Amino acid sequence: MKRRNVLVGAMAAMVSACDKVSETSVFRSLVDGAQNWHRGLHRSLGFGRIEMAPEYTKSDISPFFRGNGSRDVDTDAYRASEAEGFANWQLAVTGLVDKDLSLSLADIHALPQRTQITRHDCVEGWSAIGQWTGPQLSEVLDQAGVKDGARYVVFHCADTLGGSKYYESIDLDDAYHPQTIIAHELNGEPLPVLNGAPLRMRIERQLGYKQAKYLTGIELVDSLKPIAGGEGGYWEDRAGYQWYAGI
Repeated sequence: MKRRNVLVGAMAAMVSACDKVSETSVFRSLVDGAQNWHRGLHRSLGFGRIEMAPEYTKSDISPFFRGNGSRDVDTDAYRASEAEGFANWQLAVTGLVDKDLSLSLADIHALPQRTQITRHDCVEGWSAIGQWTGPQLSEVLDQAGVKDGARYVVFHCADTLGGSKYYESIDLDDAYHPQTIIAHELNGEPLPVLNGAPLRMRIERQLGYKQAKYLTGIELVDSLKPIAGGEGGYWEDRAGYQWYAGI
């Protein structure tokens, strides 16, 4: 727990320290090198096994799990879907896959489910513990079939911040981690709009901004460079957040 707190604090300090030096190619190369080192160290701590994020008991669950970033989706299409209990929601799986998928909420519920009680750490410095339920992302990827050459999984979202759609991405190592799930429940209830209804990602070994909400699409790609700003995520493109946000 102490190591998680130190890393969260370090990330918060880093992303708030935005000045002209961050615009130089030398600084960018140093940041990229540090990020690769961080990712390698984080994974090497497993010493050949899968490193799991800590899991908690029901007595540890926070009384309120706050929303952050987008807290709603202000579109007619989302309002109509919400009114129908998201029965018409579709999750598209595309890109470097053997077959494209279009999964309804009922399809997501029909997959084998995982429930985990984990701690959400925000780069802003707050944390909360919640119980999440949903299928492992690996179940969906196995249904679609991942083609050779795919390196990253991109998450497309319904919400818009600053005029641009939110998105995030991870590599295949994190995509196949057993605690990486497509959550549709929080604390035993359908996921609230505040927290990303009807579907959101839980990538338990990374910071909160990686946990894409209002999930509409999963895309398998070989490179992140052609997507949006090319850095692999909404905040990575705009604020220099690290693409790998391991804790």
